[in-house]
Amino acid sequence: MAKKSKRQYHRSTLSEAQLAESSPGRIRFSDREFKPDYSYVMKDLKRIGILAGSFFAVLIVLSFFLG
Repeated sequence: MAKKSKRQYHRSTLSEAQLAESSPGRIRFSDREFKPDYSYVMKDLKRIGILAGSFFAVLIVLSFFLG
């Protein structure tokens, strides 16, 4: 059977501030604003909710007439 070996991982000694100073051309992810527009998703969810509610209402009304 093969012998398992443990890997050693070394942590970087540079802090985030030092990394930002060492590479001024790079933009950190936290500096950028990420604001996607999901308004179309909300419109779709509202439409799906209204359709589902109306279908349930129709089923309930039909259960009284057919049941």
